[in-house]
Amino acid sequence: MLQSQIVTYLNYLFQIYWWMIIIYVLMSWIPNVRSSFIGEILGKLVEPYLSIFRRFIPPIGGMLDISPIIALFVLNFVQLGLITVVQTILG
Repeated sequence: MLQSQIVTYLNYLFQIYWWMIIIYVLMSWIPNVRSSFIGEILGKLVEPYLSIFRRFIPPIGGMLDISPIIALFVLNFVQLGLITVVQTILG
């Protein structure tokens, strides 16, 4: 019972963060949206995570930033790993 609740909450949290990254990336396509209130909040929550990947993955051709794609893949792997650990510990 407790295990399934924890796994459910973890899944919700990871999915919310996943969508926050997607929305933040899509906001870069619309001028001046990142400077809005919501854009600034998303930037404060998402940029620290994305900056890890931007250090190692340069933009392709100086324009195309694929680091959010890699960040989303890594986030999914972390989600699966953390859920496996929780399930193992709580049995």
